[in-house]
Amino acid sequence: MSVTPMAYSTANWHWKNKTVTPWAKEWFERELATIQVEGSDGAVVSVEHVVSVDGDVELGRRKSKLITIYDCKVVLQWKGRTPDGTEATGKLTIPEVSHEITLDGLSDYVYQWSLTSESSPETTALFALAKDKLPIALETKFAAFPVDLIDTHGKDIIVGSNEPSRTSSPAPPSASAPASSGAPGRAKKLAASSQRINTSTVEVEATFHASADDLFSLLTDEKRIPTWSRAPAKSAAAPDTEYELFGGGVRGKYVSLTPSKEIKQTWALQSPTWPEGHAATLTTVLEQSTDSTKVTFTLDGVPTGMEDETRRNLEGYYVLGFKSIGLGTML
Repeated sequence: MSVTPMAYSTANWHWKNKTVTPWAKEWFERELATIQVEGSDGAVVSVEHVVSVDGDVELGRRKSKLITIYDCKVVLQWKGRTPDGTEATGKLTIPEVSHEITLDGLSDYVYQWSLTSESSPETTALFALAKDKLPIALETKFAAFPVDLIDTHGKDIIVGSNEPSRTSSPAPPSASAPASSGAPGRAKKLAASSQRINTSTVEVEATFHASADDLFSLLTDEKRIPTWSRAPAKSAAAPDTEYELFGGGVRGKYVSLTPSKEIKQTWALQSPTWPEGHAATLTTVLEQSTDSTKVTFTLDGVPTGMEDETRRNLEGYYVLGFKSIGLGTML
């Protein structure tokens, strides 16, 4: 007796879970241990190692959507060092790192600090630096966790997600697609698919203590992007060239660049939840004032239903990324 396979949409409609707790613990141990922040006086504070990660982590599928399900208690050891060699150590406990905080924003992170070194003016200053700057860097990492979780394990519970195009560069807008494409039938299919997607616009604003020229460089210079994105990047910073951010998690092409003023680029999230072959357009406008620069990220073409997730990505990856390197933001 032969069995007819369920269609893609039908197969993905039902509830399915995958437990990924061991992978998540390794992720936290690896990624958090890369965090290091620096004070204005040259003092450095870093995460020495992760002491423990307690909790359960799952990836769920329901009605063709991927849902991250996690609630973890993270304990880590931090260390600091002044330019003259004075050192300090301590522990930090984050009682809840969860989907509800990271993605839904239902509450704020709670940080429970301790200084295990002998108290002195130098160690107290390092302790203050840790409490001031480590949370920003940690929250940038926490924002990346659900994205990495879906990227790594989404293909295991979404039927039909192992298509090569999931890991390729996003298709350019249909209007500029070359007529001599190697697979015209495929190009037409992607263009038609893109036209059927209902979209909206997401806008995020932040004001940084930096010049427009410096911010423009941080956003486009291949060597400087990893300082705030904490991941490899590819960027030639020229019109009609491809770029990759966050280790390939975001890809697209530069459309136009006006130094210190504006960057326009196609933008596609390489995730099972982002529609195949669809690219939005990200316009980044920089407006410099006397001692700061206002940056407006406008993403046009966000698939309907993904507005909140995309806004969190922009705030978590870009805004918190800049905050993590000490630029700060102004209300």
